[in-house]
Amino acid sequence: MRILITNDDGIYSPGIAALATAASRFGDVRIVAPDVEMSSAGHSITSSRPLSYRRTMVGAFDAYRVNGTPADCVALGMHHWEQVDVVLSGINLGPNLGNAMWHSGTLAGAKQGVLFGRRGIAVSAPATSEEPDLQALVPSVEEVLQVLLPAPDLSLVNVNLPARSPIGLCWTRQSVRHYDGEVIPGKDPMGRSHFWFLVKKLEEPDEGTDRWAVERGYISMTPLRLDLTDEAQLAMAKTQMPLA
Repeated sequence: MRILITNDDGIYSPGIAALATAASRFGDVRIVAPDVEMSSAGHSITSSRPLSYRRTMVGAFDAYRVNGTPADCVALGMHHWEQVDVVLSGINLGPNLGNAMWHSGTLAGAKQGVLFGRRGIAVSAPATSEEPDLQALVPSVEEVLQVLLPAPDLSLVNVNLPARSPIGLCWTRQSVRHYDGEVIPGKDPMGRSHFWFLVKKLEEPDEGTDRWAVERGYISMTPLRLDLTDEAQLAMAKTQMPLA
């Protein structure tokens, strides 16, 4: 099995090294990741300038750093490395739960693999004020891959690890509870205005969702699809507002 690995935290993030360590048990690993942090880049692609890459090493793993987004990295990686079986993205330094999926660069890396006809798995973990020991998460990631890699019908899965030692695996759906976007103004040392964009939770998550599972100590595994069509709304529109 050929496993292409990317992330949005940058090629020298400890998370990508931990993911490569876990994945190496299951196949040949190659890392292609942004040369700088690209968090919250979503599924942006670079179209206004050419891309380049340079070879490097991440631990014992062959790696390439790209001056682009996670989606760019997957596109280049699959162009140069034929017969990739699965794209892994992460381990992200911070969760990608609920509405965060919409702007997640980590998930975008996995989605790009699916758009190119392969499978994609995104893996994220909570970020804390302390330096993370992501190598300690390797056994949990191996457990996840043991379940997901032999399941070819699961083309895109978003995985989130809990803050504490997991008590098990849990199939979940995306939490869509409301959050409040908050703009925090401030001043830099030169007196110039700047702004931080933050979100805060307004509602508790529903049972069975990704956020609900992670808060209770489970590893959340959410199968996703690329088709965003709301089938119920489409059926309603065709019935109540028929068009030619």
